[in-house]
Amino acid sequence: MKKILFFAAIMLLTTSLKAETITATDSRVTFVGRTAVEGTSVSFDWTATYFRIAFSGNKLTMKASDLKVGAADEAAAAKLHNYYNVWIDSPTSAQPHRIVEVKEGDNIIELVDPNYLKRSRRSVHEVIVQKRTEGEQGRTTIHSFTTDGRFYQATPLCERQLEFIGDSYTCGYGIDAPTKEEKFSPETENASRSYAAIVSRYFGADYIAVAHSGMGMVRNYNSKFPKWNMPERYCQTFDMDSTQATRWNAADHAFKPAMSIIYLGANDFSVSMQPKYESFRDNYYRMLKQMKENYGEDHPILCVATKTHEFLGEYVREMAKNCGLKNVHYLVYCPAQHNHTNEDLGADVHPNYNGQKKKAYSIIPYIATMTGWGLQDAVVE
Repeated sequence: MKKILFFAAIMLLTTSLKAETITATDSRVTFVGRTAVEGTSVSFDWTATYFRIAFSGNKLTMKASDLKVGAADEAAAAKLHNYYNVWIDSPTSAQPHRIVEVKEGDNIIELVDPNYLKRSRRSVHEVIVQKRTEGEQGRTTIHSFTTDGRFYQATPLCERQLEFIGDSYTCGYGIDAPTKEEKFSPETENASRSYAAIVSRYFGADYIAVAHSGMGMVRNYNSKFPKWNMPERYCQTFDMDSTQATRWNAADHAFKPAMSIIYLGANDFSVSMQPKYESFRDNYYRMLKQMKENYGEDHPILCVATKTHEFLGEYVREMAKNCGLKNVHYLVYCPAQHNHTNEDLGADVHPNYNGQKKKAYSIIPYIATMTGWGLQDAVVE
């Protein structure tokens, strides 16, 4: 009996010696999105931020914590939930392999099903973890990763990169809800099924989404957050932090998009109100200037307008044509761009996955032309 216990202890010690833990700032981990480093931890809150991590072994866990920035009290914070899509040994897709939640306080989260790892014939696995909820649901800090094997260099940034600036459509708000009558919940928000994710998968590109539900160019939905519109938020490292200490500086980061797509304006015209054209134009121009400063005078930008109001398309068209900046283009949708039934709509009358695919189909030709990437022999999904 003593011999059995002795050998069991030796085996346990040997197994523990094989385990490896790395910090979130380890160079082998690839982050895509706006992040901030503090010590050996990485924090972010913008929707669709994701990372890739490669490892061998039969286990992968992540130590992470969540901060409910902006919640008025504990009751309000309890309604906020940050969910993440996880893919193992495959590119991102409309359907993740699993969904995990990061809660307040320190979480030790099992990212991969150990049964899958034991069955797999791969010696090295790559996992992609993407924030499927937006900044309003909380800021996540990744502290470390642990495996019982070892870590390897994950796939670096793709050569093709895109930037999307938008509102709830870009966030994938309510996209997984079965009907347009259903009310929003964090569980039905899914960035990986938005038009931005679909377009990026089509071109095999990495992307970032600077997006927040209800945001407008000069006026947010129902005048919420006055004077804190997307032109202000666009310059932030964190969606929910407007302080000067967290300003975003594109020059400090490796992500350099081939073009930017702006999909804003619906909230400016919400609840039967509309902004003055001059105010809309001036704010739009201010953000375009910032984007040109980030990526260069010739950086291509596509300005997309929904047909939520008869004047919105005219506003965007006139602004793009007369802004005086190089390589600024526009796309104006008509009401027939998608159906206004449950076939194409999810929670709170927002596009579901089918409606988002139709938006992607409309935008793809512009990106193919403006980047020179051309159309791909690929399925749009």
